[in-house]
Amino acid sequence: MREEECWWKETPVVGSNVGGIPTQIVDGKTGYLVDPTDYDEAAKKVMDLLSDETLRKKMGQRGKERVRKKFLITRQIDDWLNLWMDFLA
Repeated sequence: MREEECWWKETPVVGSNVGGIPTQIVDGKTGYLVDPTDYDEAAKKVMDLLSDETLRKKMGQRGKERVRKKFLITRQIDDWLNLWMDFLA
């Protein structure tokens, strides 16, 4: 499941600190980034989220807000319209 899909359901994400994932997850804000070879660290981050409802909800809400601001089609349409308005001006 993609990060955006998780966040839309207000679920924080624990992801590997490789590839494009670090450009999506804001470490400590919308989820956690972990070394892909450090299974203990990944398990600890998952357990931290499972055991702390307040933290889990806060990160999930931040993730949903990130999706609203960056990834919704309405945002993309607005960006395209602004680009065209600048081009035509």
